[in-house]
Amino acid sequence: MAVQKTGSCLCQGVRFEIDGELHPVLACHCSQCAKTSGNFAAMTRCAADDLKLLSDETLRWYESSETGRRGFCARCGGNVFWKQDGANDIYITAGTIDKPTDLKIAEHIFVASKSDYYDIADGLPQKEKW
Repeated sequence: MAVQKTGSCLCQGVRFEIDGELHPVLACHCSQCAKTSGNFAAMTRCAADDLKLLSDETLRWYESSETGRRGFCARCGGNVFWKQDGANDIYITAGTIDKPTDLKIAEHIFVASKSDYYDIADGLPQKEKW
């Protein structure tokens, strides 16, 4: 069933529309997500073809690893996207999607990398890596 959602970064320089299925949220505790978001990153995903950019004037891409890149807003600093090279999906930070999102966190990944200032106590599945 197709779902239409909209979203943006804080300053609206990056605005988007999703016309397709959104997957349950992954809470990623890797060190890269922590560095780009200030904490763990909660991300959903959709088929890249289902994401339409309505405004991308401030969207910049940063190659954060040999296999992936992160899309962020150059004006407000919003962490918006993550894309793995060669993948058909794009990850979207859940907090950038306009409410109601109708999303739930399904699991935690890269928990071996999580910081020491918080515990994961929600009872959801936890994976050491992906």
